[in-house]
Amino acid sequence: MIAYAFPPEGNAGAYRPLRFARHLPALGWRPIIITLETDSFERYDPSLLSQVPKEIEVIRVGNRDPWQAFLAKRSQRVRTQLSQASPVEADRILASRQRPTRARLRELVRSLEAWCYHPDIAMGWITPAAKAVEQACKHIRADVIWATAGPVSSFHVAEQASRRTGVPYVLDFRDAWTITFNEFEDRRPVWARQRDRRNMFRFLKGAQAVIFRYDTEAECYWRAYHGALEPSKIRIIPNGFEGEVESFAASKNRKCELLYTGTLSDYRYDTLLDAIGSLKRSFPEEAARLHCHFVGEGTRAIEDRARVLDLTEIITAEAAIPHGAVIQLSKQADALLLLGRPAAMKGYELFAAAKLFGYLKAGKPIVGVLPADEAKRILQHVGVSTVADVDSVSDIIAVLRRVLRSWAGGTLESLLPDLTACRAYSAERQTQTLVSAFEGAPSLKSFVPGKVAIPDSLQKEIGRREEVYKRESTAISLQTYSSSSRP
Repeated sequence: MIAYAFPPEGNAGAYRPLRFARHLPALGWRPIIITLETDSFERYDPSLLSQVPKEIEVIRVGNRDPWQAFLAKRSQRVRTQLSQASPVEADRILASRQRPTRARLRELVRSLEAWCYHPDIAMGWITPAAKAVEQACKHIRADVIWATAGPVSSFHVAEQASRRTGVPYVLDFRDAWTITFNEFEDRRPVWARQRDRRNMFRFLKGAQAVIFRYDTEAECYWRAYHGALEPSKIRIIPNGFEGEVESFAASKNRKCELLYTGTLSDYRYDTLLDAIGSLKRSFPEEAARLHCHFVGEGTRAIEDRARVLDLTEIITAEAAIPHGAVIQLSKQADALLLLGRPAAMKGYELFAAAKLFGYLKAGKPIVGVLPADEAKRILQHVGVSTVADVDSVSDIIAVLRRVLRSWAGGTLESLLPDLTACRAYSAERQTQTLVSAFEGAPSLKSFVPGKVAIPDSLQKEIGRREEVYKRESTAISLQTYSSSSRP
């Protein structure tokens, strides 16, 4: 199992391989994890190490890249300074980082990285990780190599190791690389992006199976890389959760506690704040019952905005906390808040935050302020009725008032998702689908090309790429026919 992010890394990407690693042994599979050896983490959470079964071997491989090591240590130093600084000092540090000269320098550095690193900034990990996988495959006579991405460097590792050992590989997409907007990819020169797509075509073509999160995502790759995938290769495994869905328990909070956890900087919350401001002006008694608590990275911005809008008695924010503490906060909350990506981002419709699936397990009402994306589709599928259109302030106000009335009347339980529908996202069921991909067995739910539509923001781009591959495959077929028909 090739997983660049794995505990004690606590970012969202680490939980998917961790869940699979925990449940595979019960289905007769013994995983060996190949992951990054580092002392710099996006979200350090050593408590997650206790969830890794002791019988599972974890091989940690370094990325000997001096530049990335320097940047990681520098970023860690800044995070430490911010966490230990007073609010005034933290504001001064952040303001100094936003000075025009420093901002331009950062832009230049990021552009240079996009030109120099191929396929991504984890490039230095490919060669040592591929060697580690090759050695592990020979040592245990492995049956299959599984790689989860991003970073897409993990797919390079899997393909190289498979070529050297003859062990088939399975690809697992956590991000729609080369399909949706990616800041790093967007900075890359045209020739580099074309090479990335040629590599992706080769990876898809050579894989024993390919796992996507949604039917829509699979349809996008099916068409964008026309001719690379057979429908029988495709499996659909969204993100999920471990264990059983929690039973609903009413809180004893003085206010209706609406909780948001995780990164905030990439999400839309402008209309939510507008709605809370309007709620305070038009329905002050109801607004006085509401408390919105934001926990995670990038929450300082919403705290500052709340101060400007005079909403500090309703909105509070704090930095990221360990996973166990997040679970405790979720249990104490009355409802859980989910936000979406800006519609200006190409492929935003394919997005559903990993936190959504932890929300489904929590046994709490969920408030969605979302565009027409996968998160909205999933919430509607599990029967959540408290979903507002992110572009409609009146819609958001109506949802907030409905939750507040249910809280005041003691009927929050009526807003819960459907229990049976939520269970479909349990790790136990998902790991069974993963095993079918390992064994090359037919999928219980076959992927049918053309059954779902391509999202609006991707229609033009994917249609153009599909035509390119169709022309290339036609040219190859005509050339093959011409050669075979010669006397």
